[in-house]
Amino acid sequence: MDNRDNNKERMPFTRRNYALMLAGVVVVILGFVLMSGGAEHSATEFDTSIFSARRITVAPIVVIAGFVTVGVGIMKRFKSDDKQ
Repeated sequence: MDNRDNNKERMPFTRRNYALMLAGVVVVILGFVLMSGGAEHSATEFDTSIFSARRITVAPIVVIAGFVTVGVGIMKRFKSDDKQ
């Protein structure tokens, strides 16, 4: 019985896991914001700013980094935050 009391139902995620997942979601949103823009001002002219390095290179790297951070937040096992 004593062993059962020591191994109380433990939450699968700690505060650190949730913090990492939240940080990853914020980074993903930031990447999509960096990717946005480039709307046409008129039907007769073409806006070449959609081919900027920010939208083609930087933003996808930021989005992938955010997804990796979320994955680490899900997979990483931290010691429990409870003080027993």
